[in-house]
Amino acid sequence: MVLVALGTGLGLAIPAAADPRPVRVAQITVEQSLIVRVPRRVPAKPLRWKEKKGPKCVAMSAIAGAAVVADDAIDLALKGGQRLRAKFSSRCPALDYYSGFYILPTEDGRICGDRDVIRTRSGGQCEIERFRRLVLDD
Repeated sequence: MVLVALGTGLGLAIPAAADPRPVRVAQITVEQSLIVRVPRRVPAKPLRWKEKKGPKCVAMSAIAGAAVVADDAIDLALKGGQRLRAKFSSRCPALDYYSGFYILPTEDGRICGDRDVIRTRSGGQCEIERFRRLVLDD
């Protein structure tokens, strides 16, 4: 019996009388590397927003996303690309701890300053004082 070694570390036993020809074994190792060069870039200047007078209310269906920016405000991205900042009447420290909040639907489908609240994931609530429109500061 002849033992043939394979590249995987396993052996294959072949009876010597079954095939009188000598057995040849070959091993191929294929290695390939890919190098991606990324040019260094100067970091982009952070966006600075300037607050302007905003609407009294915002349609809930117009909100595309939100981000917690401070313990007294959240930024809302609207579907048309506009941005608003919802300012709270006081600090709302639990917002960034659990990184999220809820807004309960209203009968008119809008969120209004001096009327509605956001609810933190920890169970607290923060009253929205007003909305400010955000524009890029040149």
